[in-house]
Order: sequence, then C-alpha cells, then structure tokens
Amino acid sequence: MKFTPQQSIDLSLFASRIEAVCDEMGAVLQRTAFSPNIKDRLDYSCAVFDTAGELCAQAAHIPVHLGSMAYAMADVVSGLPWAAGDMVILNDPYLGGTHLPDVTVIAPLFVEDQWVGFIANRAHHADIGADTPGSMPISRRLSEEGMIIPPTFLLRGGKLDEARLNAIADATSHREQSRGDFTAQISANRAGLERLASLVSSMGVSVYLQSLQQLNNYAETVAADALAVIPEGVYRFSDVMDDDGLGNRDIVIAVTVTVKTGQIQVDFSGTAAQVEGNINCPLSVAAAGVYYVFRCLMPGYTPACAGSFRGISLSAPEGSLLNAQRPAAVAAGNVETSTRVVDVVMGALAQALPDIIPAASHGSMNNLAMGSHVAGAEWNYYETIGGGMGAGPEFSGLSGVQTHMTNTLNTPIEVLETNYPLRVSRYALRDNSGGAGQHQGGNGLVREFEFLAPTIVTLLSERRTHAPWGLMGGENGKPGNNFRDKDTLPAKISYTARPGEHLSVETPGGGGWGKAGGFENAGECDKIRK
Repeated sequence: MKFTPQQSIDLSLFASRIEAVCDEMGAVLQRTAFSPNIKDRLDYSCAVFDTAGELCAQAAHIPVHLGSMAYAMADVVSGLPWAAGDMVILNDPYLGGTHLPDVTVIAPLFVEDQWVGFIANRAHHADIGADTPGSMPISRRLSEEGMIIPPTFLLRGGKLDEARLNAIADATSHREQSRGDFTAQISANRAGLERLASLVSSMGVSVYLQSLQQLNNYAETVAADALAVIPEGVYRFSDVMDDDGLGNRDIVIAVTVTVKTGQIQVDFSGTAAQVEGNINCPLSVAAAGVYYVFRCLMPGYTPACAGSFRGISLSAPEGSLLNAQRPAAVAAGNVETSTRVVDVVMGALAQALPDIIPAASHGSMNNLAMGSHVAGAEWNYYETIGGGMGAGPEFSGLSGVQTHMTNTLNTPIEVLETNYPLRVSRYALRDNSGGAGQHQGGNGLVREFEFLAPTIVTLLSERRTHAPWGLMGGENGKPGNNFRDKDTLPAKISYTARPGEHLSVETPGGGGWGKAGGFENAGECDKIRK
C-alpha cells in the first residue's frame, strides 16, 4: 500500500500523539509510586490498545512487558463486560501476564458513549506475597511465587473495590508501600484515559478509528520493506540455559526461522520440555523476544503498533520451556529465558544477515532479590544488573548496560543505602570481560554488597557456564560469577546472609565481532566480500 508524503506526515504526527499519551502515563506512574523499583529503576511499561486488544502505541519502556502485552492482550480483554470507569487487574502468567511480580492494570476508554479502546500499564512489584523477599524465589510451582491474580475488576463504574485492593496489599509484607504502588498504577491509567479521550474528541471517534486502521496499514508496509532484506530461506540455531536452579542443566532452546514470500515463521520445535525450576515461560514471553528482534531490524520511525508484526508468526510446542503449562514455575522465565530467546533468534538471523546482526550480549538480567520478613523489620528489594553488549559489524559493544529485553535503570547507591540495611562496597566495570575481536564486546559490571543485617538473598542469573558467543571470528565474552565473600555461588541460589558478609555479582561481557587485528572498519570488510 502506497502513501503520499502528506499522508505519511499525518500518520507520523498521529502516532506521536498516541505515543505521548503512553509517555505521560509513565511519568505519572513514576512520580506517584512509592517503591524504588518503580520510581527509581523505572520497571514499568505503558501502552494503548484498540477494542480488539491490538497494540496501537507504546512508550519506550520494557520490551518484555510490551511485547508480551501486545501478544496476549486480545485474549485478556475479550469476553469481559467492559463499561466506562472500569479497571481490571491481573498478573496470572497463564491468563495474559508474564510472571507474578508484573502486575497489569487495564482500563477501557469510552468517548461519546462509544467504546474506542484500552489503555494499560504493567509494573514490577518487588513484593507480591512470595515466601522469600523480592518475590523471585527458587520455585517449583507457580503458587510458590506469590499471589496469583486472574483478570479481576478493581474498579467498576469508577468506584474502587477497596476490599479487593486491601486483599492484594495485605498479601505483601509492606502493605502501605504496595497499596501506594497499585494506586499509582490506577492514577497512571486515569491520566492516560483523560489524554486519549481529549485526542479522540478533537478528531472525532470515526476519524480516530480510521486513523488507527491507516496507521496499522502504514506500519505493515514499513515493516515489510525493512524485513525484505532477509533472504528467503530456512535458518536454524540453538543455545542453552545454564540450569533451572534445581539440578537440570544445559536446557536447550532451538529455533527455525523460515522466510518465504514476505512472511516470517519462527518455530521453537526442538526446545526442551518445561522443567522443574522457574525458567519456564508462557508463549507470550517468547513472543516478546521474537517481536523485539524483528523490531530492531525496522527503522526507528516504524509505528509501534500491531501492523508492524503482521508478517511474523511464531509457535512453540505445548509443555515446552517456551510454552509452559500450569502449574509450572515461571519467575525467571520472564527475565532470563526471554533473553535467551533473543540470542537464538539473532543467532539464526546472523546466518542470513552476517553484516547486520551483532554478537550475543551478556545474556542475563542478573536478578538479585533481597530482604527480610522479620516482624517489625520487613523489607523487600529487587534489581537487575547490567552487563556487556555484544559488538557488531560497525561498532564495539557498550559496557555496563542493560540490553535487549529490559530497559530499566540501576538503583542509585544513595537510594539503596538510605532505604535498606545494605552498603554498596564496589560498583565498577569488569575489565577485560568483553570478547576480543575487530570490534570488542562490552565489559560487564561488578556490584558488591555488604549486608548490615540478616538478609535473605535470591540470585537468578545466567551465562555463568555458557559464555555469550562472538560472531565472524570474534571471541566469546567472559561468563559471569557470583561470590559469597570468597566462595563461588551457583547461578541460581537462595540463602541467608549474615551481617558483615559480602555478595559480589560479576556480570558477563558481550561477545566480540570479527577477528582481532582484522580490517579497520566494516566498509573494508564489505569490499573484500564483494
């Protein structure tokens, strides 16, 4: 479908206006939240959907949140008796969520008594009622990971269900903070409803809905043009998860990417069956990883809407690691397995696009959950720690950054030490951890904590055994390490730290690209290949 320059400009402005609604929702959520996890680390996402649950716009927040919402929202919103003033809350991974700490609040928008869409936000709560602080336990079943919230009306006709909100907050160890964060999510949705209603009213409902259709058609055209650079063919790749925390090791994730007649099929057949530990994930999380990779191949001006992904389909065997069935544990699937999905899809596409695809990044969110449930001294904390970015054909990898499926900040040391009985004794780049090559992989991080009180610690990390891979002759990045004082810890473990003990997390480096000592730049490499 062809668009005139003026139509392209009009659609770009329209897309920016809807995206601005998401940005404002995020600003409200950040500024009204109570917990450092939301207000400082920015572990939240906001988006707009149409009445069928198809994505219309999103802010530049957390890819694993946004991609999974885009995939699962249609099933969540269908069949519910929506009315003006309603809001639904949910976190059930098998009914549209990702893992239990990620709580989603959805609200329908009615303008002139006509239903025109939804706004939604998803935020990570460091406490959702698990037995271990941080609600990221070494779990075997979903029920061990905290309170499970199926799609439930939290507001009806604008009236808050106080009993429902209290029941959710009471399941946590810091009731007032949790209630404050949920109220912040409600406030963010109210801001989004107000701004989107203003936009729709200024355009008229019929023009707004028509513009959404045109935007999706335009996005489909832009995406198809961008993805046409992938040669037709069948591309396969596999990688492994280090372990599931319960003794199962080298757990395979396999992918076959088939490109034919403008359509892309991503098939995860050959992936291991769901495991006893918590690295399983629902298919929506796998979809988030797939969408992310192909979105990276599209130009920056591609609208963030459902039309961008019309040419992409995916499948994974039921009961597999990437399409787990209830009651499989999933706490780490959202954070660790989603990251490996990115690695395997990029590994497959590197065969088709060797001059575009970068080496593997550090491949772990390096999850750290800490706290205490001692009466009168309860606290919960959760963070992800950055690492090295993989190098590419035209660039070296960045050092000490979050990559791929997460987009959070670190918690400032001052905030951490002010709120919790912790001292950060070291926070630095991990020298020489990036893979060598014509372009160097980025270095990981070293983050070391001293505990000032008895603390329950849970680590959920990856790439401690299997290194992030290099490409085109580039060397692998160094695997990560976890230390309790001088003793090496497993990639996934929960233990109680004593006052005065230290925990040091050394995150992996990114893979290198190209042979070290090779050509000075990618342009010279291209001349040789031609």
